[in-house]
Amino acid sequence: MIVLFTDFGLSGPYTGQMKAALAQQAPGLPVIDLFADVPAFDPQLSAYLLAAYAPAFPAGSVFVAVVDPGVGTDRRPLVVEADGRRFVGPDNGLFEIVRRRAVRSTASAIGWRPERLSASFHGRDLFAPVAAMLATGRPVDLEPLETGADARPDWPDDLPRIVYIDVYGNAMTGLRAATLPADAVLRIGARAVRRGRTFADVPAGEALWYENSNGLAEIAVNRGRADRALGVAVGAAVTVTGR
Repeated sequence: MIVLFTDFGLSGPYTGQMKAALAQQAPGLPVIDLFADVPAFDPQLSAYLLAAYAPAFPAGSVFVAVVDPGVGTDRRPLVVEADGRRFVGPDNGLFEIVRRRAVRSTASAIGWRPERLSASFHGRDLFAPVAAMLATGRPVDLEPLETGADARPDWPDDLPRIVYIDVYGNAMTGLRAATLPADAVLRIGARAVRRGRTFADVPAGEALWYENSNGLAEIAVNRGRADRALGVAVGAAVTVTGR
């Protein structure tokens, strides 16, 4: 399957144009809309989301991951292979955490170019066609790169910030719940949030944090919206303390 992970949104033409390019180049293959609303222009926040959600997809999946504020500059277009999954997108750190957590990974620069390559839409013109080639077994001009490709060694293994707010107002952090003590308290500004297993562990209107279905520490309000109740926004810092 081909998996879309972008900051394009579903309004306007961009996601549709990407899917049209994939349908022409890889007809019949399933195209999965994973995220169309990852943090815009922010490869770092998006990198922790991608690393959390990619392992749920089988080996052989091809991700078209486009969070690309440097589109049209000299940043390289990449294909990264990590534990049997392939990721196509820009060399801006977006694949850093996927590679860091993989048992095996390689990175290659994309040498292939289409006849027409716009300066501002490489998702449609370059990354989608390359993903289709990979998914259908066609050869792609790739140049293997050193292990430091796409590297951001200054980025932490787990990010104590809000990386995504879902449709219910739940706030995902870049922290893996398994790395936190059982009695950890997450603080956002002046608010302290204690751990629960699921929403009903606290009364309606109360906040908790829990391990979400993809392993991230997520802050929620039972039958409410954490973003509004706690004043949480994407990018906000999270502090981990004990009881």
